[in-house]
Amino acid sequence: MKYLQSIFTAVISVFFFLQVAAQDVYTKAPADKKTEKKAAKWVKKGTWRQGFTAAAPHASVNLSEFYTQYQRNTAQWQAMFRWLATHDLLAIPAGKHPIEGTSLVVSVEDSENGPLAKRRSESHYHHIDFQYVVRGTERFGIIEHNSSKPNSKYKPDVMHYDYDLSKAVFHDSTPDAFFLFFPDDWHIAKVQTEKADQHILSLIHI
Repeated sequence: MKYLQSIFTAVISVFFFLQVAAQDVYTKAPADKKTEKKAAKWVKKGTWRQGFTAAAPHASVNLSEFYTQYQRNTAQWQAMFRWLATHDLLAIPAGKHPIEGTSLVVSVEDSENGPLAKRRSESHYHHIDFQYVVRGTERFGIIEHNSSKPNSKYKPDVMHYDYDLSKAVFHDSTPDAFFLFFPDDWHIAKVQTEKADQHILSLIHI
């Protein structure tokens, strides 16, 4: 009986492993439930905002990673959100704008969405994409890890992927939400929407 029970336990363990291995992966898993809950409370409390109240993290944002990265580089994050809170984001000219006292640069892009077939997926190893569309609607795609594979080398800090379109998840921007793409968030930007106007004004910080 004990032998059969051991076999049964082994079979269950293998089945569980296969189930976990088969799960789709889109972002980095939280370190633990405690961190996940702490991150959710921290985001809701809003001490990170530094006066920036126009938008909150989009539902797709990895809040645990946001919380963790904020703690590691608090001064940089605070400076970025203060900059957002103290500038007229609709009036900033296109181009790169350094945030004084930091190594951060805000890239303001006056551009248009394009067909998905012409948009490349990407990820960054050293940088974090803060994407906020202040005018228009930009569609972002997030690709699944297990069904994707790199088709380039990191150069200088960007890698591109071949991916399974059927597993990609797409989100449209709204002025009340910003997106954060961490190194484990493989994404596609500026994807064409169904709207007549594809023109967008966006802020990208990396």
